[in-house]
Amino acid sequence: MAKRRQTIHRTRAVRKRASAGKGPTASVDLRKKNASLRRELRDARQEALQQQTALAEVLEVINASAGDLVPVFDAMLEKATHLCEAAYGMLYRYDGEFFHAVVLRGVPAAFAKFMHSPIRPDPRNALGRLLAGESLVHIPDLRTDAAFASGDPLRLATVNLGGARTYLGVPLRDDGVLIGAIGAYRQEVRPFTDRQVALLQNFAAQAVVAINNARLFEEIHAKTADLQESLQQQTATADVLKVISRSTFDLQMVLQTVIESAARLTEADQAQITRQKDGVFFRAESYGFPDEFTDYVKNVPVVPDRGSAIGRALHDGVVVHIPDVTVDPDYTFMEGQKLGDFRTVLSVPMLREGVPIGVIVLTRQEPRPFTDKQIELATTFADQAAIAIENVRLFDSVEARTRELVASLEDLRAAQDRLVQTEKLASLGQLTAGIAHEIKNPLNFVNNFSALSVELTNELGDVLQQTDLADKIRAEVDELTGLLKDNLEKIVQHGKRADSIVKNMLLHSREGSGERRSADVNALVRESLNLAYHGARAEKPGFSITLEHNLDSEVGAVDLYPQEITRALLNVISNGFYAATRRKVGNETFKPVLSATTRNLGRTIEIRIRDNGTGIPPEVRERMFNPFFTTKPTGEGTGLGLSMTHDIIVKQHGGRIDVETELGVFTELIITLPRGNGTG
Repeated sequence: MAKRRQTIHRTRAVRKRASAGKGPTASVDLRKKNASLRRELRDARQEALQQQTALAEVLEVINASAGDLVPVFDAMLEKATHLCEAAYGMLYRYDGEFFHAVVLRGVPAAFAKFMHSPIRPDPRNALGRLLAGESLVHIPDLRTDAAFASGDPLRLATVNLGGARTYLGVPLRDDGVLIGAIGAYRQEVRPFTDRQVALLQNFAAQAVVAINNARLFEEIHAKTADLQESLQQQTATADVLKVISRSTFDLQMVLQTVIESAARLTEADQAQITRQKDGVFFRAESYGFPDEFTDYVKNVPVVPDRGSAIGRALHDGVVVHIPDVTVDPDYTFMEGQKLGDFRTVLSVPMLREGVPIGVIVLTRQEPRPFTDKQIELATTFADQAAIAIENVRLFDSVEARTRELVASLEDLRAAQDRLVQTEKLASLGQLTAGIAHEIKNPLNFVNNFSALSVELTNELGDVLQQTDLADKIRAEVDELTGLLKDNLEKIVQHGKRADSIVKNMLLHSREGSGERRSADVNALVRESLNLAYHGARAEKPGFSITLEHNLDSEVGAVDLYPQEITRALLNVISNGFYAATRRKVGNETFKPVLSATTRNLGRTIEIRIRDNGTGIPPEVRERMFNPFFTTKPTGEGTGLGLSMTHDIIVKQHGGRIDVETELGVFTELIITLPRGNGTG
């Protein structure tokens, strides 16, 4: 505005002098001067507008660059060379030792190739003068300048390769520290105007702003990256801890998660965990390694020595970082290195109370060392893996101790049950002995005299046949003698059953009977099947069932009480007959089947008796071996058969009897007997 007012005042003075009587010539000169002043004013306004537009465009590029300085410098240099009417231009960055031409605009190819190399500042050239503190370097003619005569390489290349004659250079300073420079070149001798110098300085200031913006952006980006990396690490750590807490029983899955997370966050190509088992270190979980490598190392135990990174970590108990194993003189695990195709190795020991219990190994296929932050992160993962291994060890220890306590408790309860059972059986023995003395003899009289009465009835019938009786009387006599005979036969039948019950009670009260000896188990099973089958057919006319057997010839002979085992098998088989035939009632298409199977188990043998009967309900299964418990109708069972079988198998022979059943489908009793004297 001040400049414009001066121009207006000067114009009025000229007009006043012209009107004072200078004549027509003075008037023409005045008009020419006015026209010239208007052109200058118009050009100044246009130039100012161009500069403002160029600066605004550069600022837009700076705002949109997101820290990328190359497009900013390129746009800035394009505007600067154009507005300063330069043939070409260059922007340099100074690193404290060398100048680097980062952006070249319109530079001849030969000169551009020369400028690709770093330039060391020299007091003879313009860059050296700027470094020395000059605010700008303006050389009207490079050929006549002293630096050209001195043979400065930069000056010679500028003139000979770049064809430059006039040069203008301004510094890029940040708080007084030189960080770069802008150079504008003309290929003819034509000095730059003051306005062009000021414009280039303005662009230099904008370049410094852009550099600072980029630095701030990089710092913010770096901090953001650090925060993202920290978040990733914390998330990965939390995920691993979550897996540890949820998968106490699956150590392999926990460790696999650990090494995969460690490899991903440390930018490792491969990872592996070495841990201890039975005093030997072995390579366990792997990630990223070729199959050839994992097949090779699974048979190679890890030795704590200097020959491998794992061995060193185990031997010294410290982190081992080998940037390139191929140049490490102590590294001898070269076969594994070739198969694994790795160069850089990081081995981090997993410590428990300062003692290595394993190692996490991270490798890279190219020689690229791990950073301190990555090593710290790998150490964190090693600590987590050690925690997981320790948790499993403690859990297994507690579980083993719990199993011991449970076994002790079960033994105690079994001993208590045996004691109670012994007391019950002792009382039962006394009771049955009394019953035998008090009932056996009267029962014998009932049975014997019933049998004799049947015979006498037959004889009476024979006598009456010889007597001459009326038909009506004879018919009544025959009917009465028939009824009497039927009644006597029922008395004999039930008397024998009562005698059998007394005998079973006596057998149940005894600890054992017979002689312990070696006997063929398969023969005992066959004999028991035949006895039970024929006994059932004799007891129940019309009885029918399919017998199947699969007897292992390897079972052979076992040391046992043959009579007692036969008695136990008869009880089990008889119960199977009962269940299978009971299911047939009301279902004529059903075919009862009972199968017997033997199997050699080494120190024990197994006998399985299976029927396709009604099955056993859970509430019955819990009580089926209790004395006097039965589900049969009154008069068909005493409830002593399975109780006696349990005592024979478990107490007398030290074996086991297990039950598998499904209602309406099958029941299978599994008898397991030791080959020795109850020692399994």
